[in-house]
Amino acid sequence: MATATPRTPGETTATPEPEGPAPEPVGPLGIVSAPPADIVAPEDLIPTQKTPTLRARVKDFRARHAKWELALFFFASFAYDIATLPRIDNRFVLTKQGVYLSVLSLLLLVELRWNWREEPPRWLARVWRFREDALHFFLGGLLSPYTLFYFKSASGLTAFLFLSGVFGLLVANELPRFRARGPVVRVALYSFCVTSYFAYLLPVLLGYYSGTLFMVAAGLSCAATLVLTLLARWWSGDRRSTLRHVALPGLGVQVLLLGLYLLKAIPPVPLSMLASGIYHGVEVVKGPRGKDYRLLHERSEWKLWERGDQDFRARPGDRVYFFASVFAPASFKPQRAGDRGTRLVIRWYYDDPETGWTEFHAYDDLYLEQGGRERGFRTFAYVTNPKSGDWRVAMETEDGREIGRLSFTVTPDTSTAQREFKVDAG
Repeated sequence: MATATPRTPGETTATPEPEGPAPEPVGPLGIVSAPPADIVAPEDLIPTQKTPTLRARVKDFRARHAKWELALFFFASFAYDIATLPRIDNRFVLTKQGVYLSVLSLLLLVELRWNWREEPPRWLARVWRFREDALHFFLGGLLSPYTLFYFKSASGLTAFLFLSGVFGLLVANELPRFRARGPVVRVALYSFCVTSYFAYLLPVLLGYYSGTLFMVAAGLSCAATLVLTLLARWWSGDRRSTLRHVALPGLGVQVLLLGLYLLKAIPPVPLSMLASGIYHGVEVVKGPRGKDYRLLHERSEWKLWERGDQDFRARPGDRVYFFASVFAPASFKPQRAGDRGTRLVIRWYYDDPETGWTEFHAYDDLYLEQGGRERGFRTFAYVTNPKSGDWRVAMETEDGREIGRLSFTVTPDTSTAQREFKVDAG
């Protein structure tokens, strides 16, 4: 029996802690209220969300806008080519495109060799999956300058429709849907590239422009397609598949190009119009480097979109002058004694109220005697006392392919005050 120990006032006594494990807390109904050790608190059940890294966010953004990214890179590379592409007769450009075309030919042969039934050899298997990207890289490297060269030489609606088709080929070369069609698309693009390359290489090398040279370029492309067809037929043993995937695409492009050429829809590369304008007068003066020109006009300064006096105010006895500068490669010059160079024609057209557009005059005694000038080969022609109304003047090659055209309107000027012309350097 335990006895209590008496305490004096102010004295404290420590109560000893019970020995052994502490008793479990009991609720009012005698139920143990402490949670078992394996029960997790509710706040611990919420998963911890990590903040995505910058790299992950960029990757997700690119995945959601993959098409826009492709379009951005495509137009950025095209703009870069516009800003940096040298002259069409630049030796480095010609050599580079020749190398691209040679590598493209080799890659296409490799693809046709092992694209049918056989597996590529072990030494090629490691890089086999990159062949498609390589093929389209070199195709893009060729199609981009071709588009720019055709653009510089294009004039008229039909030529710009052809240019739109070339630009469409350039876009198609970047689209996965067209790439997935295999050799059919690549052989067709290759055939077009061969013709385009030789269509301006031959004039640059020979020093003159001729429709015959375009036919020769098309013939060389047909020969390259036939070589691909024969080799593919030999490797595959499948005549029908070779015809569908190689011969028809390649030769079909040549048939289309020859048809467009006969319709005069293909621009006359490597010739191109650098500048042109309508003027009240053209004066030939002596400059520091030979012959120079003074161009007289009345155009208001704010009409930046007009070239000279496209709104021509005519008085009796006035002449309408057409002044133009045409780019030609440095090799363009008379090839032999008595040869006057590449012949050009300037044609004037008048929109007659009764008969419509009719040819008014043609100046065909014009020869491009020397190329290579940075400011182009400069020349002019004129008509006297033009009728009031709408006019058009075009510069063409001898076989009728437009290099450039310019429209203008003639209105009568009833004033008798003395005119003061502004002067531009030509």
